[in-house]
Amino acid sequence: MAHEAISVFDIFKIGIGPSSSHTLGPWRAAQRFTEVLQQQDLLHLAQSVKVLLYGSLAKTGKGHGTDVAVQLGLAGEDPVTVPVADLDPIIARIAAGKKIRLGGIHEVVFDPATDIEFLMTESLPFHPNALTFLVTLSDGRSLAETYYSIGGGFVVKEGENQEASAVQLPFPINDAEELLHWCRKTGLTINEVVLENESAWRGEAETRAGVLKIWKVMQECVYRGSHTGGTLPGGLNVKRRAADLAKRLLAGKPYDSYETWVESIRTGGNHFQYILDWVSCFALAVNEENASFSRVVTAPTNGAAGVIPAVLHYYTVFYPDVTEDKVVQFLLTASEIGSIFKKGATISAAMGGCQAEIGVSSSMAAAALTEALGGSQRQALMAAEIAMEHHLGMTCDPIAGLVQVPCIERNTMGAIKAITASQLALQSAPDYAKVSLDAVVDTMWATALDMNSKYKETAEGGLAINIPLSLSEC
Repeated sequence: MAHEAISVFDIFKIGIGPSSSHTLGPWRAAQRFTEVLQQQDLLHLAQSVKVLLYGSLAKTGKGHGTDVAVQLGLAGEDPVTVPVADLDPIIARIAAGKKIRLGGIHEVVFDPATDIEFLMTESLPFHPNALTFLVTLSDGRSLAETYYSIGGGFVVKEGENQEASAVQLPFPINDAEELLHWCRKTGLTINEVVLENESAWRGEAETRAGVLKIWKVMQECVYRGSHTGGTLPGGLNVKRRAADLAKRLLAGKPYDSYETWVESIRTGGNHFQYILDWVSCFALAVNEENASFSRVVTAPTNGAAGVIPAVLHYYTVFYPDVTEDKVVQFLLTASEIGSIFKKGATISAAMGGCQAEIGVSSSMAAAALTEALGGSQRQALMAAEIAMEHHLGMTCDPIAGLVQVPCIERNTMGAIKAITASQLALQSAPDYAKVSLDAVVDTMWATALDMNSKYKETAEGGLAINIPLSLSEC
């Protein structure tokens, strides 16, 4: 069996909300298309461009900002670096001028109102999240390329071989049993196996620095979301709750930075309800930021971006002496579990429902927390299994196609389930487990295949059609 090489930085990506598959993926696809034009020396010949959105991208693209994302990608903006405050002015300028500067270099005719088509009734067979770019050239030729946003910000071009990889890992892994094999054979922990595999791409110092950058963005997102009130965009009029909750929990304790804020939280108590409220606050903060087109980390997706930061903050805030090395180890372990789910099932809600997003993120966090708290490799895998087992069958039913209701609250549930799964695993002998992680991955994929498409990010089933559309009261 071929082994797909997936890095920690494939699972954790810095980007803009609200959706990794509907925002970040199409954004990356648009960037890749402009790169193709440059590589083929066609960019200067381009006269006009059109974008066709199919399937799930068409049905919930407006709510997920797909139309905004493709414009930003075509214009040469990068989701990692573009200032969030610049997004609206860029989009407004394109709409007013009815032109777009491809790759930030060459201006062509482009009216987003007519040149982005939402093909609601059309789908392409490979994946529900498909988009095609069409460019007309001044010499009379035209070029069309189709891309698929397959979840977690991953993008595949039509006809591209997903399995192809020039990277040879010292410990090739496709499933949990192979991971456990390498741990047994070498005596390494899960995070140590992952770190060795990362050496196939870069040195240890570079990997560590990159993971700490991911952590820094998570911290900034939690802090920003815990201090920003108001109403989320999109028309549902959903009020942000994290800031009010954080203010009540701190009860006037002073702070002037993220570090002193954390210290104020830490000294506020350690009873169950207090900790539970903070875990919920951390998760709410991230996903309210995500819903506001702010900068987040896909973990492994945007819709589930709050679970791992919430559990990691639970660990760093309420456990003593957690070092940066411990944080790196946490995220390395989490990434491997996410990788196993991507290889054996899916991390795309358009393919598998919300079990593929919140379920996977909860499983990742549970394994990472278990290992961080001293659990064995088998206990970590047991925790991952428990967390996913109790998300099986979860549908994706965003009201009005927005990543808000029930998506934001689901991150709090995923975080709490991860902590509970970790505690169960830590208090159990691994032999107690009757279900393996690989069996749960297979079951999740089988469930995804059986699930009706209306429960897969199309906003055509579940809460999305059973909530009265007096949206202003939401």
